[in-house]
Amino acid sequence: MQSEIVAILLILHNHLEEEYEMAFQLPIYVEPNFDKEPFVSAPDAGICKVEAEGVAPPGYHALSIYPEYFKVNSQWSLVRESRMDCVPVVRNEGIIEAVEFRNLHVGDKVIVGRSEDGRYGIYLHATPFAMPEESGDVFSFRTGRSRETAYSRDYDNLYELMRYERDHGYIIWVLGPAVIFDHDSKKALSELIEHGYAHALLSGNAMATHDLEGSMKRTALGQDIYTQEQRPLGHYHHLDLINTVLQYGSIEKFIEEENINDGVMYSAIKKGIPVILAGSIRDDGPLPTVIGNVYDAQDAMRACTKKATTVIALATQLHTIATGNITPCYVNREGRIRPVYFYSIDVSEFAVNKLRDRGSLSVTPIVTNVQDFLVHLRNNLVP
Repeated sequence: MQSEIVAILLILHNHLEEEYEMAFQLPIYVEPNFDKEPFVSAPDAGICKVEAEGVAPPGYHALSIYPEYFKVNSQWSLVRESRMDCVPVVRNEGIIEAVEFRNLHVGDKVIVGRSEDGRYGIYLHATPFAMPEESGDVFSFRTGRSRETAYSRDYDNLYELMRYERDHGYIIWVLGPAVIFDHDSKKALSELIEHGYAHALLSGNAMATHDLEGSMKRTALGQDIYTQEQRPLGHYHHLDLINTVLQYGSIEKFIEEENINDGVMYSAIKKGIPVILAGSIRDDGPLPTVIGNVYDAQDAMRACTKKATTVIALATQLHTIATGNITPCYVNREGRIRPVYFYSIDVSEFAVNKLRDRGSLSVTPIVTNVQDFLVHLRNNLVP
């Protein structure tokens, strides 16, 4: 009888998921009409060659999070894999790439010019997606995002988005260690990963260390992740964990030999999704696979964010800003230009709004405890 009830519940859950997937619709990308002025009469964008390694020519154009078009050889072309604070470089056949300053080489053809209205061969498309018009007064209360904001609709929208993205997108989680300091949130995130709601994890040494510590000793920095009790000599736990993993030579070998069967790292490795761990000057150890060179870490993160369709950043201001700065507001996926959704979750209003101050204006901030946030998601997405 119990198995029949479970089967019925699974059927109902799958039916609801199909309804949600049908309900969710990506906004339509509205391409500029280049058959009109000022685009028709605009000259080709200016181009100057790099004369010194890592140094852009004077008057270089810096890219933003938005789609940007450049007129090259009388044709308007979109930067397909853009990122903020890079320069557009013209490659063979007029292909335009976003290149970091540190990766500029002598002879690279950099687009120059800082007028973005199309008149001089450069156009920044600030309203790329068709959105319903907002109604309301010019003056109104509660327009910011704070602890007092009503987030019910944001949660419902996120549930629908996640159901769609699981099979049609690329979901990246950006994680601070607070997500695994609690038993329930650690378990919730693990279940979300195992049910397909994650395609990559971006984090640091601390998250992975304390997650593995929690899986091995049920503590994080020596504190029980459920009862909050301090364990005897618990301040040694994370160091012992790192030392043990280093003895095995890899996290994978540690998990296998120590019979670890739960946790975020366990679930990610089990699912075969990439885990990028960027190093920090404050790291203990660090664990194997932690990338100590910041530029190598950024490149590894960028390899993931190029594919991102949804990014969810939890309780890590530094990693959130770093990820936001290398993630555009759009992505070309399977020949279709679609938006990239970015959520910043933190109990601090300052932390969630900081990313907007750094230029990533498309972020959706939610001010809440990340542990409660994860449990909410698990309860609404996992059968």
